[in-house]
Amino acid sequence: MTQAFSLAHLTLIRCTPPELIQIAARTGYDYVGLRLIPMGVPGEGPSLLENPGLLQQTKAAFRDTGVKLLDLELARILPNIAPATYLPAMELAAELGARHVISSAWTTDPGDRDFVVDRYAEICDLASTFGLTVELEFPSFSRLTNLQEAAEIVRAADRSNGGILIDTLYFHLSQVQLEELERLPPQWIHFLHISDTAKQIPATREGKIHIARDDRRYVGEGCVDFAAIFARLPDVPYAIELPNARRVKALGYEGHARRCLETARQYVDTYCVTAGSNSA
Repeated sequence: MTQAFSLAHLTLIRCTPPELIQIAARTGYDYVGLRLIPMGVPGEGPSLLENPGLLQQTKAAFRDTGVKLLDLELARILPNIAPATYLPAMELAAELGARHVISSAWTTDPGDRDFVVDRYAEICDLASTFGLTVELEFPSFSRLTNLQEAAEIVRAADRSNGGILIDTLYFHLSQVQLEELERLPPQWIHFLHISDTAKQIPATREGKIHIARDDRRYVGEGCVDFAAIFARLPDVPYAIELPNARRVKALGYEGHARRCLETARQYVDTYCVTAGSNSA
């Protein structure tokens, strides 16, 4: 079977959900990820939960195109946000066919491990009601800055629907070793976020944030050894999370999405041997 790909919302964050779905369909993606839990960052559009008309357009786009919803974001772990507030988004995502929730920790106290474990476990318990897994991510500028820290949280929470989200950008920025992937339980990996980047790692948090949100590279343009990463992980969908303001300006939303997928497919076809159905 061919590799399954998803278009992550951050790649085209200024597109509404129906626009994202339609672009994904026209350019050949199997899935999309949607930011159903707003973060209040520039470019985010209106929430589907607060816009019935946009929600109906989104449902129609899924129905008419055959594109499926892979995941929703972002169930953040923060002291001032109760996980229960994510329930409406989880319920809607499940109604739309989603299978996974992305979570990450943004507390600032390095000694709050137990709090992070408890909050992550609570998010897992809420998500399990809707048959959703919870993928804990480790952005290199967040509370959990590497794979080891994230794995410790998932292991301590000990929830059957727990998981780890490997983002190839953060894999590089956090200098994760390939051997660390081999120590992960395969059942923790449900999909990946992929994008490329330059070899040089920014010295500042601000520099890392800039790359993550606005300057990722197409697969094969940078230094990431995707083949080595893919070979050490289960057969899962690859979600392309590749925001790049310069490329969007040059190519447009649809052109950028198409180029993201073309480069990823070319890499997989050239360097990787895929097997199975890539089911999420």
